[in-house]
Amino acid sequence: MSAISRDEVAHLARLSRLAVTDEELDVFATQLDSILEHVKVVTEVGDADVAPLTLPEGNVNVNRADSPVGSLTPEEALSGAPNREGDRFAVPRILGEE
Repeated sequence: MSAISRDEVAHLARLSRLAVTDEELDVFATQLDSILEHVKVVTEVGDADVAPLTLPEGNVNVNRADSPVGSLTPEEALSGAPNREGDRFAVPRILGEE
């Protein structure tokens, strides 16, 4: 017995505002029935003795310590810039902006 009928697929298509042909209704009904059968098999797997697992190695804080560090000087930051204007990067003007 099918888990989903052709009429149910047509109803879902109407709710979703999808234009579905008669041929597509048959194809979708078959495909959805197959999907629901696979879901049924997965839900029947015994999991009573399996502990929930979020991470394979447990929860570990992966953040580094929040401590102040030095930053680049303007000269170091601009050392690889192709064009500069004082202590700033010089870029081409776009869209005629001033």
